[in-house]
Amino acid sequence: MANQSSRSENSTACPTETQEPFRLRVMQPGDKRSLTAILEGTPEFKPAEIVVAEEVIDCFLKQGLASGYRVWVAVEETDSVIGYICFGQTPLTEGTWDIYWIAVADTWRGRGVGRALVAHAEGEIRHGGGRMVLVETSSKPEYHTARMFYGHRGYLPVSVIADFYTPGDSKLTLQKLLGL
Repeated sequence: MANQSSRSENSTACPTETQEPFRLRVMQPGDKRSLTAILEGTPEFKPAEIVVAEEVIDCFLKQGLASGYRVWVAVEETDSVIGYICFGQTPLTEGTWDIYWIAVADTWRGRGVGRALVAHAEGEIRHGGGRMVLVETSSKPEYHTARMFYGHRGYLPVSVIADFYTPGDSKLTLQKLLGL
């Protein structure tokens, strides 16, 4: 597998506000089972979405950065996976990147893991010449917390495609412009 990051180490310590340490590192093949369990434990994700997330993970594990994805995990002191983020440069764009997936284990939500994952991704994106980050999400009430999470991090709604996923479930695109 190719070197996963030309800028940063393959591991970053992240003490949280509650002093419960965790660190971020590039995903490894042995992490897949834990990531799948986290995805399955995330009520917002439907089974078909989990299949797609697993396909993206497999692609990254087989091809590394050549896959177009970057996948980082948050692990606690025992190296148990407690969250992950998948992001990559949007094909056919200059400086536009997408955050494709983020999930945090239920017992670790609200403890800084998601914030650390997004901040790390944004740092990698900036270093890669990124100027804009996009997140696509659902308009359904179950995704209210996710929309608030991104809003608190400076992501603003820029588009709505009505009834995109199903009737009554619109696709919302959130955008954050990065200062280089």
